Amino acid sequence: MADPSTYRPAPGTIPTEPGVYRFRDENRRVIYVGKANSLRARLSNYFQDVTGLHPRTRQMVFTAASVEWTVVSSEVEALQLEYTWIKRFDPRFNVKYRDDKTYPLLAVSTGETIPRAFFYRGPRRRGVRYFGPYSHAWAVRETLDLLTRVFPVRTCSKGVYNRHEKLGRPCLLGYIDKCSAPCVGRVTPEEHREIVDGFVSFMAGHTDKVVRQLTREMEQAAEDLEFERAARLRDDLGAINKVMEQQAVVLGDATDADLIAVASDELEAAVQIFHVRGGRIRGQRGWVVERTEEPLAALMQDFLIQFYSDAVERALLDAADEAARVKRRGVDQYSTQPPKPGAVVPREILVQHLPDECSEVETLLTELRGSAVDLRVPQRGDKRALMETVERNAQEALRQHKLKRVGDLTARSAALQDIQEVLGLEEAPLRIECTDISHIQGTDVVASLVVFEDGLPRKSDYRRYRVKEAAGDGRSDDVASIAEITRRRFLRHNQDKLAVPDEETEAQTFEDEKVEEFSTDARRFAYPPNLFIVDGGLPQVNAAQKVFDELGIVDVTLIGLAKRLEEIWVPGESDPLILPRSSQGLFLLQQIRDEAHRFAITYHRQQRSKRMRVSELDGVPGLGATRRTELVRHFGSVKKLKAATLEEIAEVKGFGPKLAAAVFDHLHPGTRDSMAP
Repeated sequence: MADPSTYRPAPGTIPTEPGVYRFRDENRRVIYVGKANSLRARLSNYFQDVTGLHPRTRQMVFTAASVEWTVVSSEVEALQLEYTWIKRFDPRFNVKYRDDKTYPLLAVSTGETIPRAFFYRGPRRRGVRYFGPYSHAWAVRETLDLLTRVFPVRTCSKGVYNRHEKLGRPCLLGYIDKCSAPCVGRVTPEEHREIVDGFVSFMAGHTDKVVRQLTREMEQAAEDLEFERAARLRDDLGAINKVMEQQAVVLGDATDADLIAVASDELEAAVQIFHVRGGRIRGQRGWVVERTEEPLAALMQDFLIQFYSDAVERALLDAADEAARVKRRGVDQYSTQPPKPGAVVPREILVQHLPDECSEVETLLTELRGSAVDLRVPQRGDKRALMETVERNAQEALRQHKLKRVGDLTARSAALQDIQEVLGLEEAPLRIECTDISHIQGTDVVASLVVFEDGLPRKSDYRRYRVKEAAGDGRSDDVASIAEITRRRFLRHNQDKLAVPDEETEAQTFEDEKVEEFSTDARRFAYPPNLFIVDGGLPQVNAAQKVFDELGIVDVTLIGLAKRLEEIWVPGESDPLILPRSSQGLFLLQQIRDEAHRFAITYHRQQRSKRMRVSELDGVPGLGATRRTELVRHFGSVKKLKAATLEEIAEVKGFGPKLAAAVFDHLHPGTRDSMAP
């Protein structure tokens, strides 16, 4: 790996104009492409103290061996050149929004002589039109089954088509009129192409023409007394309406718009886009990309440029393929109609966050569309409600992505292996525990202890504590709290280990634990984890290590996980360990830390809610809710009530000497006894 100081440009040699820069490795491969309004200011950030850089940026500057730049005339030109170079060089350190391959699509192979419609998952190919994605595979098949009643396009594979072409008889779909059977010459390739064009037009959103045509043909058949044909057209019209009903009307003003939202954590970001055409949701797409140090506004900017530039480029290629396929005779409509990128770049683009360079991005989108584009954040009404729906979908997509990664046995094994290698352990940590502290300004200070075994949560062993020694009365020391929880977790284990043989250790319990603990079942544990994680940096880790030294704990590996840069801190080390951002081990550690945080904050909210519902007057014998309310209303607060004398309490309406004495004794225990002669 090269030292950034070896290829740093000489001072004053970097221009201050807008431009695009490229980092190359020792083999001259482009590994990163970026743009800047001021090249000097931007590139200087890469050659600062490397300890202050983001882990991914730090890895990039050490991988690079040289940097070069190109000056342009404007920020918009810089955006265009950056996209062009990213497409050309495919740099490994750039965030690239590739289509999520998990979503099912409805595909039409328009590039074939006899096109077919089929279910598809995977990367996009030239000569194929895609519609969707759909939420479920059955939705694609149901849509295809309904539309083949009206548009009997070919749906069979190439092998099935060739076999029936040789046999000279159609398949079952041909006999039941769900396929026009071009394999046996029932229709010519040109006639089948017209059916396919109608299918594609309908899926593209041009539904009114099809509905009007079917309605007109049904009425004409009824007038001609062709009732069987009219009934069949009625059923076809019902199938069309059922497909249209599956596309919810979300905007009543027949708006064409794209809505884009981003959900992220420290490591990854999920992008969701809803395509609304004619007021209906025509498609939904999603991506999950690696999160960098850039804010969400920068992620949004990169997405807008890459997505719409790719979409327009793909539309122009499809138009070129279509033009090459059409046999022109003189000047026709195809010759006079240029490609319309407006179909892929709508008039309105609604985003969750405005990009950093909003005006430049809006100018670029306007150039791609060929007319004005409105880029904004919806503030109210139906568009704002739909944006909230897109945001929820982005959050759910990120959650599902995490669950999928957790449920993958191979990924879990790789994560445990990564942790073992980076920490230098003799074996993979099969049992991992993590603790976290939660409070609000020193009140209701609680802690959590979560347990993961073989990369999966073991909720039966979860614990939660109320911190007593290191917190209370509005004060809280997170470092001391970590030490207290660590001591309470390992104190009994240490005692059991000295008292009984190792094989009997697991049978020991926390019967002498005086502080309230809760778990999802009544089982206890006393055996140690292979890895113990504290939520925090070096001070928290050192505090926990002191407890380990006091108790003689030497068979448990201790680390800390800091939230800011996801750094791993080891006791006694001044520098943290940095795992790659794509490391499965880092994903697992983050999941364990987040689960400890969730468990702690849930318990904190419970304690806070319980405290707010409990009054110091609840334990007064004979004091009901009505008199308690009257007492607080008379004095104004419990604090003023504590300062009142016995005689002043007895003056409250409904209070006799006996009840007043009971209230006074409850608030001042032992006071009257000490005052007695």
